[in-house]
Amino acid sequence: MKLSIIVPVYNEEKTIRGIVDAVLNAPVLYKNVNIDKEIIIVDDCSKDNTRSTLKNEIESRVDRVIYHEVNKGKGAAIRAGIQHMTGDFMVVQDADLEYDPNEYSKLLVPIIEGKADVVYGSRFSGSDAHRVLYFWHYKGNQFLTMLSNMFSNLNLTDMETCYKMFKKEVIQNIQLEQNRFGFEPEVTAKIAKIPNIRIYEVGISYYGRTYQEGKKINWKDGFSAIWCIIKYNLFK
Repeated sequence: MKLSIIVPVYNEEKTIRGIVDAVLNAPVLYKNVNIDKEIIIVDDCSKDNTRSTLKNEIESRVDRVIYHEVNKGKGAAIRAGIQHMTGDFMVVQDADLEYDPNEYSKLLVPIIEGKADVVYGSRFSGSDAHRVLYFWHYKGNQFLTMLSNMFSNLNLTDMETCYKMFKKEVIQNIQLEQNRFGFEPEVTAKIAKIPNIRIYEVGISYYGRTYQEGKKINWKDGFSAIWCIIKYNLFK
């Protein structure tokens, strides 16, 4: 078995080395059996030193690095990674150190045991460590999750989480369209429409960062998410 880890990257010169080290060092285990890892990095036309770091230091350490010549957005980077993955399962790993690669195994267990086809890592359930940050971001995430649940009839606690793990046959058979952060509500709406799909959640830790530390999502992405929730849940 193999886990494909897709890392979309844009202007992450301060964290790209750290996240690659963390992913490489993270054990992916099931009952003490190692699961192979495939690391696919997609550089979305970074303007800082990220690209030179990838070319000079990281390319030889991972399975594939894809370079976009124009900035297309996180969703487009994820699609590019999906096209090249060879693993049995897929997870997205942001490059900003907010999510801990040591928790891949937690997400894998329900899939390997034949209980789930998709597993979401929830930042808002469980007792794992969470950095205390922005109140209105938290309420915004709650609102978007509730709105998504109302349309999809799911009972997720964290629709916007980065950590979504899929069986290969699930994610590769979804026609994804969104180029930016709309990936999260779009993929949630589309998996909810798959007959007999089995979706699980597990609690994860979350080490959020501030805007001064490089956080990119903003209020405009919130309005875009609302539109995506309505569009992909109500229309085919």
